[in-house]
Amino acid sequence: MNTAASPKAEDTDSPPFAPSWYAPAGPDAAIHPWPPSATGEDGPVSPRLWRLLMGARLLVAAALLLLQAAAWWYGNGPGWIVAVCGALVLISAAAVALPPVSARGGVGAPRWLLTVWADLGVFAVLQVFAPGNLNFTPLFVWPVLLAAVIGPRLLALGCAAAGTLTLLAAAWHDGRGALATAEWMQAGVTGSGLFIVAWLASHLTARLVGEHDAARRSQQLADLHRQINRLIATGLGEGIVVMAAGGAIWYANPAAARMVGVDLPASDPTREADDATGAGRWLRQTPAWPPLAAWARARLRRLSGPAPSGRPVPSSELTLPLPSGAQRRVRVRLHPLGAPQRPEAAVLFLEDLHAIEQRVRTEKLAAMGRISAAVAHEIRNPLAAIAQASALLHEDEATPAQRHLIGLIEQNVRRLNRTVDDVLETARIPWPDHQPPLPALPLDQAVDDALADWLRQRPQGARLQRDARAGEATIAFDPEHLRRVLVNLLDNADRHASAAAGAIRVETAVDGGQARLTVWSDGDDIPAPVREHLFEPFASSYSRSSGLGLYLSRELCQRYHADLSHERSPREGRPGNAFVIRLPAADATA
Repeated sequence: MNTAASPKAEDTDSPPFAPSWYAPAGPDAAIHPWPPSATGEDGPVSPRLWRLLMGARLLVAAALLLLQAAAWWYGNGPGWIVAVCGALVLISAAAVALPPVSARGGVGAPRWLLTVWADLGVFAVLQVFAPGNLNFTPLFVWPVLLAAVIGPRLLALGCAAAGTLTLLAAAWHDGRGALATAEWMQAGVTGSGLFIVAWLASHLTARLVGEHDAARRSQQLADLHRQINRLIATGLGEGIVVMAAGGAIWYANPAAARMVGVDLPASDPTREADDATGAGRWLRQTPAWPPLAAWARARLRRLSGPAPSGRPVPSSELTLPLPSGAQRRVRVRLHPLGAPQRPEAAVLFLEDLHAIEQRVRTEKLAAMGRISAAVAHEIRNPLAAIAQASALLHEDEATPAQRHLIGLIEQNVRRLNRTVDDVLETARIPWPDHQPPLPALPLDQAVDDALADWLRQRPQGARLQRDARAGEATIAFDPEHLRRVLVNLLDNADRHASAAAGAIRVETAVDGGQARLTVWSDGDDIPAPVREHLFEPFASSYSRSSGLGLYLSRELCQRYHADLSHERSPREGRPGNAFVIRLPAADATA
């Protein structure tokens, strides 16, 4: 069994465990196997333990030097013994400055010669050759203990055997070769005690090392679980707040911070929230915490009866004030922790009701899209039959009234066909990740061509103005898709703009490496409820619109890493709505 001591723990992130003589050094140190191996090859001695033992050894050597120097001064001893004790002091001082011995070297490591065996040699010299009636037998316990604590068990037993032989040799020397019963008996009993000390000390040291290793492994597992739990809580969209029954805040994840209107540092959003003092500081400073804490304390006071700990309390909906002055509706659930009738803490789960409503709306829109695609496929065949019948009616003689009706039929057929195409476009497979490279498309020329086609169908005159400032900038965009996006935006502007000159503006520009295409109109401000769902499918305030134009336009832009957004901005002093497409420019030469 190995008895090598482990280094001291230096991990400042491990407060539950006090500094140890045997714990591994540093957070990255390896843990001893359990049970400890019998080969004595586990690792270096703890620097803390090494310095303590070597310091005690230096004190013992200094005391022996003073004792022998005093004896020599009064003529009771030879000078060479003083020199031997002085050499032991020098060796002990050097050992204090040297790094700890490694148990991997085994019993034959050179460092043991300067520690255990040097002490045994000096004590043997003093026991055999020192004059006077001084008995140095108790000193032999020291190298045995030293070997048992910081070395392999074989080394400790070897030291005990060497000490026993030294005591027997001293008894033989004192008895002038005769078998003096008392001296030999004392040497035998002392030697037996040295073996017992070596065995017990090495065994207890090995048990202590193993217990510290097991505790250290448990600590590392606890730290690992804590890190995993923190990462899981950080990634959750649900807010989590852990609070004591008295109101102290132990933990709050970033989602909870966002729900109460707090922006954590972007560099490490979990650090301050994971710290009990930090979480309590920023959460208590928010206007949302007083009503939330009052609700939690009221629920904890009501807990009574045989309900087991951890049973959730029925959720409630609260309206929390935010630092900006706005309000947020949240659903709060409380899970008590601790004794059933005396909970010591509670976990609060916060859910943003607005986000829940958005998810429900998204799921409804997705289901509606699938149903609409199926319906569109069924509508397309009857529309084709109606269009064909209308074309046949054109071949017959018809009165003006009949031709007008036929024109209305064809107009509505085209409108329905366009709506069917829009619906089917939303259900198409997404654009592949590895698409072939597109040729460079001159932005100004592509916009002018699409605008000319649209103006032939919807002449505008002075109502529309063109501001081309993109120069020779090119973009990676399919021309037909760009035309479709621009037509959607122009149709939207034509529908809401006034009849004044310059009511619609089409602008192109380049800012650094980014191209910008803007369609502006002087329409009224879009109401907040409509603006919130502006780019969602089937969302439109216009009764004759499918509500897919802006949605499809944004989807097409995203295929080419472009962004379509809405902003309220003026032109020549007139307020209006601007739909801006920002996309990478392949050539930004203006």
